[in-house]
Amino acid sequence: MPEVVEDKTIFSLLEVTKSIQRTIADRYRSLYWIKAEMNKLNHYKHSGHCYPELVEKKDGKIVAEIRSILWKTDFERINTQFIQLLNEPLRDGITVLFLAGVSYDPLYGLSLRIVDIDPTFVLGELEKEKKESIAKLQQEGIFDANKRLAFPLLPKRLAIISVETSKGLSDFFKIITHNPWGYKIETTLYPALLQGDKSIPSIIQQLAIIADHLEKYDAVAIIRGGGGEVGLSSYNNYALSKAVAIFPIPVLTGIGHSTNETVSEMVAYKNAITPSELADFLIQKFHNFSIPVEKAQESIISLTQEFFSLHRKKLTESAQVLSWNSKQKLASEGHQLQMVSQQLKLYGQHILKEQQNALEGISRIINMADPELLLKKGFSITRINGRAITSKEQINEGDIIETSYADGILSSKIISKT
Repeated sequence: MPEVVEDKTIFSLLEVTKSIQRTIADRYRSLYWIKAEMNKLNHYKHSGHCYPELVEKKDGKIVAEIRSILWKTDFERINTQFIQLLNEPLRDGITVLFLAGVSYDPLYGLSLRIVDIDPTFVLGELEKEKKESIAKLQQEGIFDANKRLAFPLLPKRLAIISVETSKGLSDFFKIITHNPWGYKIETTLYPALLQGDKSIPSIIQQLAIIADHLEKYDAVAIIRGGGGEVGLSSYNNYALSKAVAIFPIPVLTGIGHSTNETVSEMVAYKNAITPSELADFLIQKFHNFSIPVEKAQESIISLTQEFFSLHRKKLTESAQVLSWNSKQKLASEGHQLQMVSQQLKLYGQHILKEQQNALEGISRIINMADPELLLKKGFSITRINGRAITSKEQINEGDIIETSYADGILSSKIISKT
């Protein structure tokens, strides 16, 4: 009961909270189907109970928030239904339709006691978001933008958005690293969250970082292990799907599931069901390049061998013809040379005889002109200073001259000349 102090009615906190408890219990007697986003599940393994944080957002801002309680037995039942229907357990970051009662506790405050969650509603919400994202991208004309890009002939440099601990990434690396043909693909890992609402800004941020270094890469791959529809719901997000669609180089996805393709996979250049299939796709690209090159190489070798074989045969035949013709030519020319040699010998002897006769005639003429013979015949030679005198103009009065005879020399002095 309240107490009265100086005309003031004073209630204790417990009295007030109990009054609120009774009022709420009287007002909210039924169970209600409520739609909200499970911001955080808050599952405590030691007790098995959950204390989910429920929120409602508008334009990205929280406009309502309340805590809730999900007892162990209810959680185990609901979680089993989620796994059976969605292939994924109940988790954070999904919009759910749940059946709950409103309760108030003087110590713990206002909360919702969840008794059931409809897993089919989650599928409906995911499908609704998926359709809205597809419609927006199509209206903006960018739904097929990434698919229209030219894919590199050899995707040798790959930027990978994934988690180091992902089994899917491990399978991917195993295939491309140990391929029996020795193809080499350079990879750079950009770690990101791959599940839940936080995966959306995480992947978009890594895409932005890669976009600043486009010259280093031929394509981008988003790789993660398997998962159910709920776990992949972030890939239906409009912002993430748009970032993939408008990315300036091809985006490849291998996020490990075989049903209900997400929007991000739809707009990507190539979507593989598993990371292993994505690795096979890249290896096939190398095959598509190397096989024609190998065939061309084999063809070049074969044609070259045929060419050399043909021309080797022709050279052999030509050598044989040349050898035969050369022998004949040499024999013919040898005979000709022998005849010419004989003719030259006879001609040489004739020329020598003629030249000998001519020399003998010249010798006789020279002998006839020998000064000693002339002197003996009565001729003489008159010289002045050792030079023969052929004109009177060569001498002057008083000069001493010498006259040679066959038997001696006579010196004279010029008295006069006429």
